[in-house]
Amino acid sequence: MNSSRPTSKQPIPENAKKVFNGKLFDVYQWEQTLFDNTKTVFEKLKRPDTVNIIPITANGEIIVSEQEQPGTESFIGCLGGRIDEGEEPLDAAKRELLEETGMEANDYILFDTTQLIDKIDWAIYTYVARGCRKVKEQEVEAGEKIKLRYVIFEEFLELAAQDNFRDAEVSLKVFRTINNPTKLEEMKKIFLG
Repeated sequence: MNSSRPTSKQPIPENAKKVFNGKLFDVYQWEQTLFDNTKTVFEKLKRPDTVNIIPITANGEIIVSEQEQPGTESFIGCLGGRIDEGEEPLDAAKRELLEETGMEANDYILFDTTQLIDKIDWAIYTYVARGCRKVKEQEVEAGEKIKLRYVIFEEFLELAAQDNFRDAEVSLKVFRTINNPTKLEEMKKIFLG
């Protein structure tokens, strides 16, 4: 799969002006001509791109995280985080896997890339990391509590359907695959080899 950055469904035009520079989100505005030739101001957020990692052990166990972060309800989801400025998505995936699990993988497969929300310029790269093995202790950030949970493929599919599974882009990919036996087998092969 191509690791180039997915295009937003509503790109920020070149004439847009940054009107707010935040810690996580920047706000852009521009004048937009409507279908009746009137004009109005459109607005879009931009944030750093992120990676998801679906780690899989040598014996085929899929690792999901049970997480808590200040100000949010606990959730289940993939591991991952922000891509640092100038960092390649794959390098970010390797870094996040090592920090959040203390593991390294034998190989990484780009499972999906998307910009899920039209009003936010935010690319999400999802990697399957196969052959994961522990090389050191977890080094989670002060704002994270991460417990690793080991599940089989069918349990992973069930978890992706739960309301508290945080990574909607992964859930959407699972939902679009689950009722197609051929695509489901392809997904299983990506995960389990």
